[in-house]
Amino acid sequence: MERLLLSGNEAVARAAFNASFVLGSGYPGTPATEILEALSDLGGKAEWAPNEKVALEVGFGVALGGGRALVAMKHVGLNVAADPLFSAAYIGAPGALVIAVADDPGMVSSQNEQDTRRYAVAAGVPLLEPSDSQEAYDFLVSATEISERWGTPVLLRLTTRICHSKSVVTTRKLPPPKKPKFARNIEGRVMIPQNARPAHRRLRRRLESILKWNETSPLNVVIGTGKKTGIISSGASAMHSQEACPDARILKLGMPYPFPMKTINRFVKSVRRCTVIEENDPVLYDAIRAAGIHVSGKPEMYRFGELNVSRIRRILAGNTTPEEVPPPTKSPELCYGCFYRTVFEVLRDLKCIAPGDIGCYTLGALPPFGSMDLCACMGAAIGAGLGLRHTLPPKEAKKVVSVIGDSTFIHGGITGLVEMVYNPPATGHVVLILDNGTTAMTGFQEHPGTGRDLSHKPASRVVIEDLASAMGIRRVHVINPGKDRKGFVKLLKECLASKELCVIVARQLCLLAAKHIGNRKKRK
Repeated sequence: MERLLLSGNEAVARAAFNASFVLGSGYPGTPATEILEALSDLGGKAEWAPNEKVALEVGFGVALGGGRALVAMKHVGLNVAADPLFSAAYIGAPGALVIAVADDPGMVSSQNEQDTRRYAVAAGVPLLEPSDSQEAYDFLVSATEISERWGTPVLLRLTTRICHSKSVVTTRKLPPPKKPKFARNIEGRVMIPQNARPAHRRLRRRLESILKWNETSPLNVVIGTGKKTGIISSGASAMHSQEACPDARILKLGMPYPFPMKTINRFVKSVRRCTVIEENDPVLYDAIRAAGIHVSGKPEMYRFGELNVSRIRRILAGNTTPEEVPPPTKSPELCYGCFYRTVFEVLRDLKCIAPGDIGCYTLGALPPFGSMDLCACMGAAIGAGLGLRHTLPPKEAKKVVSVIGDSTFIHGGITGLVEMVYNPPATGHVVLILDNGTTAMTGFQEHPGTGRDLSHKPASRVVIEDLASAMGIRRVHVINPGKDRKGFVKLLKECLASKELCVIVARQLCLLAAKHIGNRKKRK
Protein backbone atom coordinates (compact mmCIF):
# COMPACT_ATOMS: atom_id res chain seq x y z
CA MET A 1 0.00 0.00 0.00
CA GLU A 2 1.31 3.45 -0.98
CA ARG A 3 0.11 7.00 -0.42
CA LEU A 4 0.79 9.14 -3.49
CA LEU A 5 -0.10 12.52 -4.98
CA LEU A 6 -1.43 11.70 -8.46
CA SER A 7 -3.43 13.25 -11.26
CA GLY A 8 -6.49 11.35 -12.41
CA ASN A 9 -4.60 10.15 -15.47
CA GLU A 10 -1.70 8.94 -13.34
CA ALA A 11 -4.10 7.20 -10.95
CA VAL A 12 -5.74 5.26 -13.79
CA ALA A 13 -2.31 4.21 -15.05
CA ARG A 14 -1.14 3.19 -11.57
CA ALA A 15 -4.24 1.04 -11.02
CA ALA A 16 -3.80 -0.65 -14.42
CA PHE A 17 -0.16 -1.35 -13.62
CA ASN A 18 -0.95 -2.72 -10.17
CA ALA A 19 -3.71 -4.89 -11.64
CA SER A 20 -1.23 -6.48 -14.09
CA PHE A 21 -2.92 -5.24 -17.26
CA VAL A 22 -1.44 -6.95 -20.29
CA LEU A 23 -1.56 -3.85 -22.46
CA GLY A 24 -2.54 -0.21 -22.67
CA SER A 25 -3.35 1.07 -26.15
CA GLY A 26 -4.68 4.34 -27.51
CA TYR A 27 -4.06 7.46 -29.52
CA PRO A 28 -2.75 10.68 -27.92
CA GLY A 29 -5.35 13.35 -27.31
CA THR A 30 -5.65 15.93 -24.56
CA PRO A 31 -6.86 15.46 -21.84
CA ALA A 32 -6.23 11.68 -21.87
CA THR A 33 -2.69 11.54 -23.29
CA GLU A 34 -0.80 11.06 -20.02
CA ILE A 35 -2.61 7.82 -19.10
CA LEU A 36 -0.54 5.62 -21.39
CA GLU A 37 2.63 7.65 -20.91
CA ALA A 38 2.33 7.16 -17.14
CA LEU A 39 1.67 3.44 -17.60
CA SER A 40 4.81 3.13 -19.71
CA ASP A 41 6.87 5.10 -17.17
CA LEU A 42 5.78 2.64 -14.47
CA GLY A 43 7.06 -0.25 -16.58
CA GLY A 44 3.76 -1.38 -18.04
CA LYS A 45 3.30 -2.25 -21.69
CA ALA A 46 1.75 0.70 -23.51
CA GLU A 47 1.43 1.44 -27.20
CA TRP A 48 0.33 4.27 -29.47
CA ALA A 49 -1.99 2.81 -32.09
CA PRO A 50 -2.52 4.48 -35.50
CA ASN A 51 -5.99 5.53 -34.29
CA GLU A 52 -8.57 4.79 -31.59
CA LYS A 53 -10.42 2.17 -33.66
CA VAL A 54 -7.30 0.06 -33.95
CA ALA A 55 -6.48 0.62 -30.28
CA LEU A 56 -9.89 -0.69 -29.20
CA GLU A 57 -9.68 -3.68 -31.53
CA VAL A 58 -6.27 -4.61 -30.11
CA GLY A 59 -7.59 -4.19 -26.56
CA PHE A 60 -10.62 -6.33 -27.43
CA GLY A 61 -8.27 -9.04 -28.70
CA VAL A 62 -6.41 -8.97 -25.37
CA ALA A 63 -9.71 -9.44 -23.52
CA LEU A 64 -10.74 -12.27 -25.86
CA GLY A 65 -7.56 -14.05 -24.79
CA GLY A 66 -8.47 -13.61 -21.13
CA GLY A 67 -6.11 -10.71 -20.45
CA ARG A 68 -6.73 -7.23 -19.08
CA ALA A 69 -6.63 -4.31 -21.50
CA LEU A 70 -6.82 -0.56 -20.98
CA VAL A 71 -7.76 1.57 -23.99
CA ALA A 72 -7.35 5.33 -23.54
CA MET A 73 -8.62 8.19 -25.70
CA LYS A 74 -10.34 11.57 -25.60
CA HIS A 75 -14.04 11.95 -26.25
CA VAL A 76 -13.86 12.53 -30.01
CA GLY A 77 -11.67 9.43 -30.27
CA LEU A 78 -14.61 7.33 -29.17
CA ASN A 79 -16.37 8.35 -32.36
CA VAL A 80 -13.56 6.67 -34.27
CA ALA A 81 -13.73 3.60 -32.02
CA ALA A 82 -17.53 3.35 -31.99
CA ASP A 83 -17.71 0.57 -34.59
CA PRO A 84 -15.75 -2.02 -32.59
CA LEU A 85 -17.30 -0.77 -29.31
CA PHE A 86 -20.85 -1.68 -30.34
CA SER A 87 -19.86 -5.12 -31.59
CA ALA A 88 -17.60 -5.80 -28.59
CA ALA A 89 -20.62 -5.06 -26.37
CA TYR A 90 -22.60 -7.76 -28.20
CA ILE A 91 -19.77 -10.28 -28.18
CA GLY A 92 -18.22 -9.80 -24.74
CA ALA A 93 -14.95 -11.34 -23.61
CA PRO A 94 -13.62 -13.36 -20.66
CA GLY A 95 -10.90 -10.82 -19.89
CA ALA A 96 -11.20 -7.16 -18.88
CA LEU A 97 -11.72 -4.40 -21.43
CA VAL A 98 -11.72 -0.98 -19.80
CA ILE A 99 -12.03 2.08 -22.05
CA ALA A 100 -10.91 5.30 -20.36
CA VAL A 101 -12.47 8.22 -22.22
CA ALA A 102 -11.71 11.83 -21.30
CA ASP A 103 -14.45 14.34 -22.08
CA ASP A 104 -13.52 18.00 -22.46
CA PRO A 105 -16.27 20.30 -21.11
CA GLY A 106 -15.58 23.82 -22.27
CA MET A 107 -13.46 22.56 -25.18
CA VAL A 108 -10.11 23.44 -23.64
CA SER A 109 -8.39 21.52 -26.43
CA SER A 110 -11.13 20.07 -28.61
CA GLN A 111 -13.29 20.89 -31.61
CA ASN A 112 -16.56 19.99 -29.90
CA GLU A 113 -18.19 19.17 -26.57
CA GLN A 114 -19.40 15.61 -26.40
CA ASP A 115 -20.86 13.45 -23.64
CA THR A 116 -19.53 9.90 -23.45
CA ARG A 117 -22.51 8.84 -21.34
CA ARG A 118 -24.51 8.92 -24.57
CA TYR A 119 -22.29 6.14 -25.93
CA ALA A 120 -22.82 4.02 -22.81
CA VAL A 121 -26.58 4.14 -23.36
CA ALA A 122 -26.36 3.59 -27.11
CA ALA A 123 -23.87 0.70 -26.95
CA GLY A 124 -25.35 -0.88 -23.84
CA VAL A 125 -22.20 -0.89 -21.71
CA PRO A 126 -21.77 0.15 -18.08
CA LEU A 127 -20.12 3.48 -17.30
CA LEU A 128 -18.26 4.61 -14.20
CA GLU A 129 -17.40 8.24 -13.43
CA PRO A 130 -14.78 9.14 -10.79
CA SER A 131 -14.82 12.48 -8.96
CA ASP A 132 -11.15 12.63 -7.90
CA SER A 133 -7.85 10.79 -8.29
CA GLN A 134 -8.62 8.28 -5.54
CA GLU A 135 -11.81 7.27 -7.32
CA ALA A 136 -9.97 7.23 -10.65
CA TYR A 137 -7.75 4.55 -9.12
CA ASP A 138 -10.55 2.68 -7.35
CA PHE A 139 -12.99 2.86 -10.25
CA LEU A 140 -10.42 1.44 -12.67
CA VAL A 141 -10.26 -1.54 -10.32
CA SER A 142 -14.07 -1.72 -10.11
CA ALA A 143 -14.36 -1.44 -13.90
CA THR A 144 -11.94 -4.36 -14.22
CA GLU A 145 -13.99 -6.49 -11.84
CA ILE A 146 -17.27 -5.62 -13.59
CA SER A 147 -15.79 -6.31 -17.01
CA GLU A 148 -14.49 -9.73 -15.99
CA ARG A 149 -17.60 -10.69 -14.01
CA TRP A 150 -20.10 -9.88 -16.76
CA GLY A 151 -17.86 -10.23 -19.82
CA THR A 152 -18.53 -6.68 -21.03
CA PRO A 153 -16.53 -3.62 -22.06
CA VAL A 154 -16.72 -0.88 -19.41
CA LEU A 155 -16.42 2.85 -20.02
CA LEU A 156 -14.52 4.94 -17.48
CA ARG A 157 -15.61 8.53 -18.08
CA LEU A 158 -13.07 11.15 -17.06
CA THR A 159 -13.17 14.90 -17.68
CA THR A 160 -10.40 17.46 -18.11
CA ARG A 161 -10.69 18.53 -14.45
CA ILE A 162 -10.30 14.95 -13.18
CA CYS A 163 -7.55 14.04 -15.65
CA HIS A 164 -5.25 16.90 -14.74
CA SER A 165 -6.05 17.74 -11.10
CA LYS A 166 -3.97 16.05 -8.42
CA SER A 167 -5.11 14.60 -5.11
CA VAL A 168 -3.90 12.00 -2.64
CA VAL A 169 -4.32 8.36 -3.64
CA THR A 170 -3.94 5.37 -1.37
CA THR A 171 -3.22 2.28 -3.43
CA ARG A 172 -4.35 -1.19 -2.44
CA LYS A 173 -3.58 -4.77 -3.29
CA LEU A 174 -5.49 -5.89 -6.33
CA PRO A 175 -6.73 -9.35 -7.34
CA PRO A 176 -4.42 -11.11 -9.81
CA PRO A 177 -5.60 -11.69 -13.39
CA LYS A 178 -6.63 -15.05 -14.74
CA LYS A 179 -4.22 -17.07 -16.82
CA PRO A 180 -4.64 -16.06 -20.50
CA LYS A 181 -6.47 -18.65 -22.57
CA PHE A 182 -8.48 -18.68 -25.77
CA ALA A 183 -11.71 -20.68 -25.91
CA ARG A 184 -13.43 -20.95 -29.29
CA ASN A 185 -17.01 -19.68 -29.48
CA ILE A 186 -17.96 -19.14 -33.11
CA GLU A 187 -21.68 -18.62 -32.55
CA GLY A 188 -21.05 -16.09 -29.80
CA ARG A 189 -18.36 -14.09 -31.58
CA VAL A 190 -18.99 -14.12 -35.31
CA MET A 191 -21.56 -11.37 -35.71
CA ILE A 192 -23.46 -12.52 -38.76
CA PRO A 193 -27.17 -11.71 -38.37
CA GLN A 194 -28.20 -15.16 -37.13
CA ASN A 195 -25.67 -14.87 -34.30
CA ALA A 196 -26.03 -11.13 -33.66
CA ARG A 197 -29.77 -11.33 -32.90
CA PRO A 198 -29.39 -13.60 -29.85
CA ALA A 199 -26.23 -11.66 -28.91
CA HIS A 200 -28.30 -8.49 -28.63
CA ARG A 201 -30.74 -10.23 -26.30
CA ARG A 202 -27.83 -11.51 -24.19
CA LEU A 203 -26.50 -7.95 -23.96
CA ARG A 204 -29.84 -6.68 -22.61
CA ARG A 205 -30.06 -9.52 -20.06
CA ARG A 206 -26.48 -8.70 -18.99
CA LEU A 207 -27.43 -5.06 -18.53
CA GLU A 208 -30.41 -6.10 -16.37
CA SER A 209 -28.07 -8.12 -14.17
CA ILE A 210 -25.58 -5.24 -13.90
CA LEU A 211 -28.44 -2.83 -13.11
CA LYS A 212 -29.66 -5.05 -10.28
CA TRP A 213 -26.15 -5.00 -8.83
CA ASN A 214 -25.86 -1.24 -9.36
CA GLU A 215 -28.98 -0.56 -7.30
CA THR A 216 -27.01 -1.55 -4.18
CA SER A 217 -23.54 -0.78 -5.52
CA PRO A 218 -20.99 0.80 -3.15
CA LEU A 219 -20.02 3.05 -6.08
CA ASN A 220 -23.14 5.17 -5.52
CA VAL A 221 -23.04 7.03 -2.22
CA VAL A 222 -25.22 9.50 -0.34
CA ILE A 223 -23.40 12.44 1.22
CA GLY A 224 -25.02 14.58 3.94
CA THR A 225 -28.24 14.27 5.92
CA GLY A 226 -30.21 17.36 4.87
CA LYS A 227 -33.86 16.95 3.99
CA LYS A 228 -34.58 20.24 2.25
CA THR A 229 -32.24 20.28 -0.77
CA GLY A 230 -31.20 17.18 -2.68
CA ILE A 231 -28.67 16.99 -5.50
CA ILE A 232 -28.04 14.10 -7.87
CA SER A 233 -24.64 14.37 -9.50
CA SER A 234 -21.49 12.55 -10.57
CA GLY A 235 -17.83 13.21 -11.30
CA ALA A 236 -16.32 16.65 -10.72
CA SER A 237 -19.80 18.21 -10.51
CA ALA A 238 -20.53 16.21 -7.37
CA MET A 239 -17.42 17.63 -5.69
CA HIS A 240 -18.32 21.19 -6.69
CA SER A 241 -21.88 20.60 -5.44
CA GLN A 242 -20.64 19.74 -1.95
CA GLU A 243 -18.87 23.08 -1.74
CA ALA A 244 -21.64 25.04 -3.43
CA CYS A 245 -24.34 23.76 -1.08
CA PRO A 246 -22.84 22.19 2.08
CA ASP A 247 -26.29 21.69 3.64
CA ALA A 248 -27.57 19.64 0.70
CA ARG A 249 -27.98 15.89 0.62
CA ILE A 250 -26.14 14.58 -2.41
CA LEU A 251 -26.50 11.31 -4.28
CA LYS A 252 -23.12 10.88 -5.96
CA LEU A 253 -23.46 8.33 -8.74
CA GLY A 254 -20.14 6.58 -9.29
CA MET A 255 -21.85 4.30 -11.79
CA PRO A 256 -24.39 6.48 -13.63
CA TYR A 257 -25.24 3.81 -16.18
CA PRO A 258 -27.15 1.52 -16.13
CA PHE A 259 -29.33 4.14 -14.42
CA PRO A 260 -30.09 2.94 -10.85
CA MET A 261 -33.64 4.29 -10.87
CA LYS A 262 -34.79 2.59 -7.65
CA THR A 263 -31.88 4.16 -5.78
CA ILE A 264 -32.59 7.52 -7.42
CA ASN A 265 -36.31 7.33 -6.64
CA ARG A 266 -35.68 6.54 -2.95
CA PHE A 267 -33.27 9.46 -2.75
CA VAL A 268 -35.67 11.92 -4.39
CA LYS A 269 -38.41 10.91 -1.95
CA SER A 270 -36.05 11.60 0.97
CA VAL A 271 -35.72 15.33 0.17
CA ARG A 272 -38.14 18.19 -0.44
CA ARG A 273 -36.57 19.46 -3.66
CA CYS A 274 -34.08 17.64 -5.85
CA THR A 275 -31.91 19.03 -8.64
CA VAL A 276 -29.75 17.11 -11.10
CA ILE A 277 -26.34 18.75 -11.49
CA GLU A 278 -24.35 17.39 -14.41
CA GLU A 279 -21.85 18.73 -16.93
CA ASN A 280 -22.60 18.76 -20.64
CA ASP A 281 -25.78 16.99 -21.74
CA PRO A 282 -28.80 16.42 -19.44
CA VAL A 283 -28.32 12.66 -19.65
CA LEU A 284 -29.30 11.86 -16.07
CA TYR A 285 -32.05 14.46 -15.98
CA ASP A 286 -33.72 13.18 -19.15
CA ALA A 287 -33.59 9.56 -17.97
CA ILE A 288 -34.93 10.39 -14.50
CA ARG A 289 -37.79 12.49 -15.86
CA ALA A 290 -38.59 9.79 -18.41
CA ALA A 291 -38.93 7.35 -15.51
CA GLY A 292 -41.61 9.63 -14.03
CA ILE A 293 -39.47 10.91 -11.15
CA HIS A 294 -39.86 14.63 -10.45
CA VAL A 295 -36.52 16.45 -10.36
CA SER A 296 -35.29 19.83 -11.52
CA GLY A 297 -32.53 20.26 -14.07
CA LYS A 298 -30.22 23.01 -15.17
CA PRO A 299 -31.29 25.73 -17.60
CA GLU A 300 -30.00 25.31 -21.14
CA MET A 301 -27.36 28.03 -20.68
CA TYR A 302 -25.45 25.77 -18.26
CA ARG A 303 -25.18 22.96 -20.78
CA PHE A 304 -22.05 24.59 -22.16
CA GLY A 305 -18.61 24.50 -20.57
CA GLU A 306 -17.40 23.21 -17.22
CA LEU A 307 -19.44 23.60 -14.09
CA ASN A 308 -17.89 25.12 -10.98
CA VAL A 309 -19.03 26.18 -7.52
CA SER A 310 -20.28 29.58 -8.70
CA ARG A 311 -22.26 28.17 -11.62
CA ILE A 312 -23.83 25.46 -9.46
CA ARG A 313 -24.97 28.07 -6.96
CA ARG A 314 -26.57 29.94 -9.85
CA ILE A 315 -28.32 26.75 -11.04
CA LEU A 316 -29.69 26.02 -7.56
CA ALA A 317 -30.92 29.62 -7.29
CA GLY A 318 -32.57 29.47 -10.72
CA ASN A 319 -30.39 32.35 -11.88
CA THR A 320 -30.54 32.72 -15.65
CA THR A 321 -29.11 36.22 -15.92
CA PRO A 322 -26.14 36.50 -18.30
CA GLU A 323 -22.94 35.14 -16.82
CA GLU A 324 -19.87 37.30 -16.50
CA VAL A 325 -17.75 37.03 -19.64
CA PRO A 326 -14.23 35.90 -18.77
CA PRO A 327 -11.42 38.24 -19.82
CA PRO A 328 -9.94 37.48 -23.23
CA THR A 329 -6.82 35.34 -23.27
CA LYS A 330 -3.92 35.39 -25.66
CA SER A 331 -4.58 33.25 -28.71
CA PRO A 332 -2.13 30.41 -29.33
CA GLU A 333 0.22 30.88 -32.23
CA LEU A 334 2.69 28.95 -34.32
CA CYS A 335 6.20 28.90 -32.90
CA TYR A 336 8.67 31.31 -34.46
CA GLY A 337 10.99 29.34 -36.69
CA CYS A 338 8.35 26.68 -37.42
CA PHE A 339 8.21 25.81 -41.12
CA TYR A 340 4.41 25.80 -40.90
CA ARG A 341 4.63 29.61 -40.98
CA THR A 342 6.20 29.48 -44.44
CA VAL A 343 3.58 27.01 -45.63
CA PHE A 344 0.63 29.14 -44.50
CA GLU A 345 2.14 32.33 -45.84
CA VAL A 346 2.46 30.68 -49.24
CA LEU A 347 -1.07 29.25 -49.14
CA ARG A 348 -2.35 32.72 -48.23
CA ASP A 349 -0.39 34.50 -50.94
CA LEU A 350 -1.47 32.00 -53.60
CA LYS A 351 -5.09 32.40 -52.45
CA CYS A 352 -5.51 28.65 -52.02
CA ILE A 353 -8.63 27.03 -50.60
CA ALA A 354 -7.20 24.89 -47.80
CA PRO A 355 -9.42 22.42 -45.92
CA GLY A 356 -7.29 21.44 -42.93
CA ASP A 357 -7.15 19.00 -40.07
CA ILE A 358 -6.42 18.54 -36.36
CA GLY A 359 -2.99 19.60 -35.11
CA CYS A 360 -0.69 22.59 -34.66
CA TYR A 361 -1.49 23.67 -38.19
CA THR A 362 -5.04 24.61 -37.18
CA LEU A 363 -3.28 27.78 -35.99
CA GLY A 364 -2.85 28.63 -39.67
CA ALA A 365 -6.46 29.80 -39.51
CA LEU A 366 -5.50 32.69 -37.22
CA PRO A 367 -3.91 36.02 -38.14
CA PRO A 368 -1.61 36.81 -39.79
CA PHE A 369 -2.21 33.76 -42.00
CA GLY A 370 -5.94 33.13 -42.38
CA SER A 371 -5.02 30.15 -44.53
CA MET A 372 -7.04 27.27 -43.07
CA ASP A 373 -10.61 26.92 -44.31
CA LEU A 374 -11.76 23.88 -42.34
CA CYS A 375 -11.06 22.02 -39.10
CA ALA A 376 -13.63 19.27 -38.51
CA CYS A 377 -12.15 15.92 -37.54
CA MET A 378 -9.11 13.71 -38.04
CA GLY A 379 -8.58 13.04 -41.74
CA ALA A 380 -11.38 15.31 -42.99
CA ALA A 381 -8.97 17.55 -44.91
CA ILE A 382 -8.57 15.06 -47.73
CA GLY A 383 -12.18 13.98 -48.10
CA ALA A 384 -13.50 17.52 -47.85
CA GLY A 385 -10.87 18.72 -50.31
CA LEU A 386 -11.94 16.09 -52.81
CA GLY A 387 -15.58 17.11 -52.37
CA LEU A 388 -14.68 20.73 -53.07
CA ARG A 389 -12.73 19.70 -56.14
CA HIS A 390 -15.71 17.73 -57.43
CA THR A 391 -18.18 20.60 -57.05
CA LEU A 392 -16.38 23.92 -57.66
CA PRO A 393 -15.91 25.43 -61.13
CA PRO A 394 -12.56 24.25 -62.60
CA LYS A 395 -10.80 27.59 -62.15
CA GLU A 396 -11.67 27.66 -58.45
CA ALA A 397 -11.31 23.90 -57.91
CA LYS A 398 -7.67 24.08 -58.98
CA LYS A 399 -6.94 26.20 -55.90
CA VAL A 400 -7.98 23.49 -53.41
CA VAL A 401 -5.17 21.99 -51.31
CA SER A 402 -5.83 19.48 -48.53
CA VAL A 403 -3.53 20.21 -45.58
CA ILE A 404 -2.90 17.45 -43.04
CA GLY A 405 -0.19 16.54 -40.52
CA ASP A 406 1.93 13.41 -40.39
CA SER A 407 0.34 11.85 -37.29
CA THR A 408 -3.13 12.86 -38.46
CA PHE A 409 -2.48 11.42 -41.91
CA ILE A 410 -1.65 8.04 -40.41
CA HIS A 411 -4.63 8.26 -38.06
CA GLY A 412 -7.35 9.20 -40.53
CA GLY A 413 -5.87 10.37 -43.82
CA ILE A 414 -4.74 7.15 -45.48
CA THR A 415 -8.26 6.13 -46.48
CA GLY A 416 -8.78 9.64 -47.85
CA LEU A 417 -5.78 9.12 -50.09
CA VAL A 418 -7.29 5.82 -51.26
CA GLU A 419 -10.48 7.72 -52.11
CA MET A 420 -8.43 10.24 -54.08
CA VAL A 421 -6.81 7.50 -56.15
CA TYR A 422 -10.04 5.59 -56.66
CA ASN A 423 -12.30 8.57 -57.43
CA PRO A 424 -10.03 11.33 -58.73
CA PRO A 425 -11.55 14.76 -59.45
CA ALA A 426 -11.34 16.01 -63.03
CA THR A 427 -8.98 18.79 -61.95
CA GLY A 428 -6.70 16.42 -60.03
CA HIS A 429 -5.90 17.22 -56.41
CA VAL A 430 -3.05 18.29 -54.16
CA VAL A 431 -2.52 16.84 -50.69
CA LEU A 432 0.01 18.69 -48.55
CA ILE A 433 1.28 16.56 -45.66
CA LEU A 434 3.08 18.62 -43.02
CA ASP A 435 5.54 16.16 -41.51
CA ASN A 436 7.20 17.55 -38.38
CA GLY A 437 8.17 14.12 -37.06
CA THR A 438 5.94 14.10 -33.98
CA THR A 439 2.43 14.50 -32.57
CA ALA A 440 3.30 18.00 -31.44
CA MET A 441 0.13 19.62 -30.13
CA THR A 442 -0.55 16.90 -27.53
CA GLY A 443 3.01 16.84 -26.21
CA PHE A 444 5.46 15.34 -28.76
CA GLN A 445 4.18 11.77 -28.78
CA GLU A 446 5.48 9.27 -31.27
CA HIS A 447 3.46 7.73 -34.10
CA PRO A 448 4.08 5.03 -36.74
CA GLY A 449 5.82 7.57 -38.99
CA THR A 450 8.53 8.59 -36.50
CA GLY A 451 10.40 5.30 -36.27
CA ARG A 452 10.03 5.24 -32.45
CA ASP A 453 7.49 3.60 -30.13
CA LEU A 454 5.62 5.12 -27.17
CA SER A 455 8.68 4.84 -24.92
CA HIS A 456 10.82 6.44 -27.68
CA LYS A 457 12.67 3.24 -28.50
CA PRO A 458 13.42 2.39 -32.17
CA ALA A 459 10.49 0.90 -34.10
CA SER A 460 9.54 0.22 -37.70
CA ARG A 461 8.71 3.40 -39.59
CA VAL A 462 5.89 4.02 -42.04
CA VAL A 463 7.41 6.15 -44.83
CA ILE A 464 4.63 8.45 -45.99
CA GLU A 465 5.99 9.15 -49.47
CA ASP A 466 6.54 5.43 -50.10
CA LEU A 467 2.97 4.72 -49.05
CA ALA A 468 1.64 7.37 -51.46
CA SER A 469 3.78 6.02 -54.30
CA ALA A 470 2.61 2.47 -53.59
CA MET A 471 -0.97 3.66 -54.12
CA GLY A 472 -0.06 4.65 -57.66
CA ILE A 473 0.24 8.41 -57.18
CA ARG A 474 2.74 9.55 -59.78
CA ARG A 475 3.60 12.97 -58.43
CA VAL A 476 4.98 12.51 -54.91
CA HIS A 477 7.41 15.15 -53.69
CA VAL A 478 9.40 15.73 -50.50
CA ILE A 479 10.60 19.23 -49.65
CA ASN A 480 11.59 21.40 -46.68
CA PRO A 481 9.73 24.72 -47.11
CA GLY A 482 11.63 26.23 -44.20
CA LYS A 483 14.92 25.88 -46.05
CA ASP A 484 13.67 26.23 -49.62
CA ARG A 485 10.76 28.65 -49.74
CA LYS A 486 11.19 29.46 -53.46
CA GLY A 487 11.36 25.78 -54.31
CA PHE A 488 8.20 25.12 -52.31
CA VAL A 489 6.31 27.95 -54.06
CA LYS A 490 7.42 26.67 -57.46
CA LEU A 491 6.49 23.07 -56.61
CA LEU A 492 3.07 23.98 -55.24
CA LYS A 493 2.24 26.12 -58.29
CA GLU A 494 3.27 23.29 -60.63
CA CYS A 495 1.15 20.76 -58.74
CA LEU A 496 -1.89 23.03 -58.72
CA ALA A 497 -1.59 23.57 -62.48
CA SER A 498 -0.92 19.92 -63.34
CA LYS A 499 -4.49 18.54 -63.14
CA GLU A 500 -2.88 15.43 -61.64
CA LEU A 501 -3.03 13.76 -58.25
CA CYS A 502 -0.14 15.15 -56.23
CA VAL A 503 1.22 14.55 -52.74
CA ILE A 504 3.70 17.00 -51.27
CA VAL A 505 5.40 15.90 -48.06
CA ALA A 506 6.69 19.08 -46.41
CA ARG A 507 9.21 17.75 -43.92
CA GLN A 508 11.17 19.40 -41.16
CA LEU A 509 11.50 18.17 -37.58
CA CYS A 510 9.56 20.25 -35.04
CA LEU A 511 12.06 22.49 -33.27
CA LEU A 512 10.61 21.70 -29.85
CA ALA A 513 10.48 17.97 -30.58
CA ALA A 514 14.12 18.09 -31.66
CA LYS A 515 14.98 19.48 -28.23
CA HIS A 516 13.09 16.65 -26.52
CA ILE A 517 14.78 14.04 -28.71
CA GLY A 518 18.19 15.56 -27.93
CA ASN A 519 17.47 15.51 -24.18
CA ARG A 520 16.42 11.86 -24.33
CA LYS A 521 19.67 10.95 -26.09
CA LYS A 522 21.69 12.77 -23.41
CA ARG A 523 19.94 10.81 -20.64
CA LYS A 524 20.91 7.48 -22.19
